Amino acid sequence: MTAIARNTSVPEQWDRRGLPGWCYHSEELLLLEKTLVFRSHWQIACHVSDVPEPGNYLALDVMGERALILRDQDGVVNAFHNICRHRGSRLVADETGTCRNALVCPFHGWVYNLDGTLRGPARPKSFPPLDKDEFALKRIESEIWNGLVFIRFRPGPQPDVASLMAPFADELGHYGIADMVPTEDGIWSQISDVNWKSVRDVDNEGYHVAMAHPALQDLYGQTYYDEPFVNGLSRSFATWNSRRARRWSVRNYVGIAEENARLPESHRKAWAYFGIFPNVVIGVTPECVQFYQEFPISVSKSLLRGGIYRYRDETRRAKAARYLAARIDRETQAEDVQLTVWSNEAMRSDAFSGFYLSDLEYGVRSHHDHLRALLPVITLADSPGEGNIATTNARMLAERG
Repeated sequence: MTAIARNTSVPEQWDRRGLPGWCYHSEELLLLEKTLVFRSHWQIACHVSDVPEPGNYLALDVMGERALILRDQDGVVNAFHNICRHRGSRLVADETGTCRNALVCPFHGWVYNLDGTLRGPARPKSFPPLDKDEFALKRIESEIWNGLVFIRFRPGPQPDVASLMAPFADELGHYGIADMVPTEDGIWSQISDVNWKSVRDVDNEGYHVAMAHPALQDLYGQTYYDEPFVNGLSRSFATWNSRRARRWSVRNYVGIAEENARLPESHRKAWAYFGIFPNVVIGVTPECVQFYQEFPISVSKSLLRGGIYRYRDETRRAKAARYLAARIDRETQAEDVQLTVWSNEAMRSDAFSGFYLSDLEYGVRSHHDHLRALLPVITLADSPGEGNIATTNARMLAERG
């Protein structure tokens, strides 16, 4: 198997403009993005190995929603809203943990079975008879694909996860993701003081790698390429440079990394990134697999989140290589965070006249095109004004038919 791009061609004539600056600081637009973009599209919550035993749970708070991933007594991984059916309290307050054989609401003591059904309220005689299914926890739509737990808070335009991810199924299938386990860091998160789109704009193109990411350039700058978003998916791929690496971390990583016999020859010295609209990336190296994503907190604040997974039979050399790969990744992420800050700052300036994109930044343009399809109001050069954005967007969608 060779690394063949699904679509690397750029139209001879294409609009090189990105989104206008007002889109990065509109409160009303952010509310539409949360509803039409984030809640309506698949998100990765975790890997099944993050909740390995019955009663293990993982909680995720994003966009005003509270998700609870819980493994039940039969070993099934379920997704519920972390909301008690009595008064809406959180059922679990910690991000991860274990409940023995039931969830007990810390507010009034309502008890739920691990399959989400109601076991009973506290002081049951003060209520009429309560049906255990009618008052069960509200489920969140979920699917497991290659061991990754996908959730969606409301129906949306994407198909089921298997259909959505079909173009990547064969390539990612070699990695055995379903059988991996979490690394010692678990799920990580951090806050970045930028609009979520600025995070995605930087991550969606490799044009800046040569200038801004010396470690990545040293590792794979000779071969790196991006593909645009097509039907909600994108891909970036690179193999290690043929020349000797100059940086300590890169030189030692390349020197110590073992060949992963699970992978085809084309991927044994490759780093690849698989983008899922609007905000998720699955990254693979010969040693491990990771996912990362960003969620809007406000127009000027985002939650960055992800997890890294390793092979159960990891050797000492593979563990050392994974450590060095993570070191390169951490350096790169810090560089990207700074780039997002600089770019995001410009959006409020009168001097900012919009992006002018290279052919190598077609990933940015194609991601923006996906956003424009959902939010035609962002095709307007100037904001229709706070209070008019939602109605303008609804009218433009209706006119589009």
